[in-house]
Amino acid sequence: MKLTFLGTGTSHGIPVIACDCAICKSRDPHNTRTRSSVLITDGSTQIVIDTGPDLRTQMIREKITWLDAVFQTHDHADHLNGIDDLRVFTWDTPLPFYAAQEVIDEIVKRFGYIFSHKIPGSGAPSLDMRLADPGGVMIGSLKVTPIPVYHGCKIIYGYRIGNIAYITDCSGIPEESFTLLKDVETLIIGALRYRPHPTHFTVDQAIAASRKINPRETYLTHFCHDIDHAVIEQKLPDGIYPAYDGLTIEVMEVV
Repeated sequence: MKLTFLGTGTSHGIPVIACDCAICKSRDPHNTRTRSSVLITDGSTQIVIDTGPDLRTQMIREKITWLDAVFQTHDHADHLNGIDDLRVFTWDTPLPFYAAQEVIDEIVKRFGYIFSHKIPGSGAPSLDMRLADPGGVMIGSLKVTPIPVYHGCKIIYGYRIGNIAYITDCSGIPEESFTLLKDVETLIIGALRYRPHPTHFTVDQAIAASRKINPRETYLTHFCHDIDHAVIEQKLPDGIYPAYDGLTIEVMEVV
C-alpha cells in the first residue's frame, strides 16, 4: 500500500498570496505546499482523501488516471472546493463519495449544480454520495474507517486505512477515538505551527498525540508558512518527519 501526499499546506497554501516572508520566498521546493490531501493506492484500488482547491494540479503532477472513491474529512473550503475537478473520473460511472451526513448536506447545498439534472451539458461531476460507515467501508482491498476528532468545537473525520491513520485539521482527539487508532503503524497528523491555534494542533501537541498513539512512524502535515521544512526536519524527534508535497511512503502490511 502506498500513500502519496498530494498537498501538505494549510488553507492559504504556500507561498501565501501577497506575502514576502522567508518561507513564502524560499527556494526550497519542500516549502511550496498546496492544500492538504492524500492519495492511497493498493494494487488496483485507489482513493483520495479530500478534494481541495489544488486538486487539479495535484492530480496532473502525480499522473492520476482513475479513482475508486473519495473520502471527505470535513466541508471547509481548503479541503473541499476542488470537488468539480472530480468530473474527469466520473464520465463512465458515478464516483462513490463518502462523508458524514452534515458534510453531505453542506456539499449538496453549496454545490447544488452537481446534483441538478436541469442543466444538460454542464459538465458537472457525477457523484454517488454515501455515508462514511462508523464501522468502516471496503473499497476494493482497502478498509476505510472514520476517526472522529475535534476541529475546534466541531467533530470532523480523520480516516484509518489498514495500519495508516490520516488526521489533518485536529485540535483534540476524543478518548474513544484512541481505541480506533490502536496498533496504527503510520500516523499522519496536522501540525499547523509552533504557536497555539484554537482549531489546530501545534507541532508540540501533534508530537504529544503521536506519542500517545505510539505508531512506528509519524508524518506531520497541514503546515502554515511559519514552518520551514529544513529547520523542523532537524528539530523533530526520531521517528517523526515533516511531510511534503509529492512524498510517497509505502506500508507493507494491511490490517
